[in-house]
Amino acid sequence: MMNLHGAGLGLRREMLPSLLPNLPSEVDFWELAPENWIPMGGKFARQLRDCTSQATTIAHGLSLSIGSPDPLDIQFVKAVKTFLDDHNIQLYSEHLSYCSSEGHLYDLLPIPFTEEAVQHVVDRIKRVQDIIERPLVLENVSYYYQPHGQLTELEFILAVLDGADCQLLLDVNNLYVNSINHKYDAAQFLQALPSSRIALGHIAGHFDESEALKIDTHGDAVCEPVWSLLAQAYAVHGVFPTLLERDFNLPPMAELLGEVSRIKDIQETAAFHQASKRGEGKSA
Repeated sequence: MMNLHGAGLGLRREMLPSLLPNLPSEVDFWELAPENWIPMGGKFARQLRDCTSQATTIAHGLSLSIGSPDPLDIQFVKAVKTFLDDHNIQLYSEHLSYCSSEGHLYDLLPIPFTEEAVQHVVDRIKRVQDIIERPLVLENVSYYYQPHGQLTELEFILAVLDGADCQLLLDVNNLYVNSINHKYDAAQFLQALPSSRIALGHIAGHFDESEALKIDTHGDAVCEPVWSLLAQAYAVHGVFPTLLERDFNLPPMAELLGEVSRIKDIQETAAFHQASKRGEGKSA
């Protein structure tokens, strides 16, 4: 795994005029969706090369559909591998979900929480990793109905991570949204995750449909409970690299950089507290 650190930002084509020619130094790494760039040539291809040559870049896919009952799209995986190689991208993450079943469904749907589904996903993860010659990092996803199954969401995630020996992209906003919508304790969920499996984190905004229903949108500023949960995650697992996602309703770049800076502030505070605890332990 590459040496990723600090705070990142999702790269969107709409941002390019305000980012180039020189990427802002406040952002430690950038994340892009390969599907949004692979077909692009001309100006966009040149601009992307300008970005990936300046800063550490990682990839977060949208359409691998790792849990789909359809056959794995080998040609697509090979195209992703070529793209990653061309831009020296070492980390490729995807959603622990599916988005195709006899055709593309244009949504990220939850995989049934069953032992059979665990084995299905594990087998597909291993095949993808063999092709891309990199680890495949899986993200916990938001979902709005409970798939039929013998396992809880947490048990399912842990079984996949263990079975495939892969790593987790911990989406803190998704954890918060799910904990409200499905009425479980986010802090207990955090405690049960293996720190060694967390490769990086995501943080984003969501829409409050009601007090009991949150919709993951990536279209709003991060809310205070999610910032607090991020601080809890660092307290439990140590500081991990964390990226701000914003997919639409894009504010001025200064506002996005402000949220990136807040990630760094929380990371620095968590690192200080952890160092202080280690110091207390040595002097005791």
